[in-house]
Amino acid sequence: MQSTVPTSPWPLLRRSVRRHWRRLTPGYVLLAVWQLCETLVPVAIGVVVDRGIESESTSRFVTSLLVLVALMSTLAFSYRFGSRFIVRALEEESHLLRTEIAGHVLHPRGARTDQLPGEVLSLATGDAERVGQVVYQLAYTIAALLSVVIVAVYVLQVDLVIGLLILVGVPAVTLVIQVVTPLVARRSERQQESIATASGLATDLLHGLRPLKGIGGEDVAFGRYRTVSRRAQHDTVSVARSWGYLGGLTTLLSGLLLAAVALVAGQGALDGDLSLGELIALVGLTQFLAEPIAQLGEVSAQFGGAFGSARRISAFLASPRLQPPADTALAVDSTAPRLTLEDVHSGPLAGLSVSVAPDEILALVVDDPAVADTLMTLLHAETSPEHGRVSLGDVALVDLDVDDRRRHLVVSPHSAQVPAGTIGTTIDPGGSLGADRLERVLAAAAADEVVALHPEGLERVVSERGTSLSGGQRQRLALARALATDAPVLVLHDPTTAIDSVTEQGIADGLRDLRNGRATLVLTSSPALLQAADRVVVVHGGRVVLTGSHAQLLDDPGYREDVLR
Repeated sequence: MQSTVPTSPWPLLRRSVRRHWRRLTPGYVLLAVWQLCETLVPVAIGVVVDRGIESESTSRFVTSLLVLVALMSTLAFSYRFGSRFIVRALEEESHLLRTEIAGHVLHPRGARTDQLPGEVLSLATGDAERVGQVVYQLAYTIAALLSVVIVAVYVLQVDLVIGLLILVGVPAVTLVIQVVTPLVARRSERQQESIATASGLATDLLHGLRPLKGIGGEDVAFGRYRTVSRRAQHDTVSVARSWGYLGGLTTLLSGLLLAAVALVAGQGALDGDLSLGELIALVGLTQFLAEPIAQLGEVSAQFGGAFGSARRISAFLASPRLQPPADTALAVDSTAPRLTLEDVHSGPLAGLSVSVAPDEILALVVDDPAVADTLMTLLHAETSPEHGRVSLGDVALVDLDVDDRRRHLVVSPHSAQVPAGTIGTTIDPGGSLGADRLERVLAAAAADEVVALHPEGLERVVSERGTSLSGGQRQRLALARALATDAPVLVLHDPTTAIDSVTEQGIADGLRDLRNGRATLVLTSSPALLQAADRVVVVHGGRVVLTGSHAQLLDDPGYREDVLR
């Protein structure tokens, strides 16, 4: 796979052919041989009639039959093995495209795109396969051109008028058909886009079904999906109608051409200018030409669909990273770096200055969800502050190497996802935690209760996005996963909002014990977590307004209102 991914459609399509040339070369050659043999079958039958039957020679008849058998055998095996090469290349290309799309999503620096998960899934399935089919379409286009040339060469030797009729008629029919193919290509591209949108919305609605039911929004959501689905239905019917027009026009024009060829050939046979075998060969070739003519007529529509898919894939692969490239590393001896926000101005932040020491739990109380969201974006290094600096140790966060940053800093968002798998793989994907450490992590996050609730324990299967678990259980597993990293600096955003107060108190105590000697920043208004913090910082209007312990700050009426409501 090339390191540089094409970011426009034509280079992507060219690469689809170029990087499989070792398989495609023998595949194209074998399909060309297949098409050559297909074209020669009517000629061979004509030879059998002229030399084997009319000559009344048994030896010639047997010889010509053997030639026909050899031709059919070569035809069958050429198609079989040629198709194997090409289909293998097609499937390999589709696989590579799916891998590139997944790699773009899973890149350490992320991908900045507004496409829904279902739309990305559509890119990795339907669009990737459609681009891969370019190698297949190209093979049959080459074979169709070859067959037309062979037919024309043979017919010119038999009859000049019929040969010229084919040489002029086939390109004329193909050109006329091209009037319709752009319409098919445009409608196909629109259909692919509307289906991707419908798939994306359906996936999004299914993942959010429980919250929708909670607020009674099923009817609104269903109405949105129905509108998008009807558009996809309309576009699909429109494409089918366009292909029907194209097929009808192709059949009509090729039928007229072939009828003209058959008429001229029949008249030549009646006049004695053609033998019976030549007449049979010409009629057979005329009938055979219908398929390559249709293939040549439809090729631009087929490539148009592939081009639309290539355009969407290349646009997605060209989407920028969430985080800028960086190659600065922390100092070798910086095993406990300080996380610092210094006079940060960004969105609702108006000069925020906060520092988390390597051995403290700092709780941050904010009055505006937008402040928390902006903070999480900055701590994820997805953007730089407009003014000020967010740093880990002595290095600005956005300048820090991704791998180095991940080793030292773990940021767990409020909406942390729980992937499909088991409870064990959710908490410890690499299986690197020892039994004692795992037990402590489970206890600190109160996830040991989730494990104990099911007879399979850590092997309990978790469905996609953790939909088989309650909101509180998902939060506990997400918290346990974050704690299991034992990162020198850990940021938690509202880790206990779906957990009851009794369990929350146990989590606060467990967090205090497990994160001893580590830097921990918790965005929360939970009294239990605030009580466990070494220091509480209150942020109003995007800047620090109060600092102290939870007990000290309870004397402030505004603070009490924020955390005790």
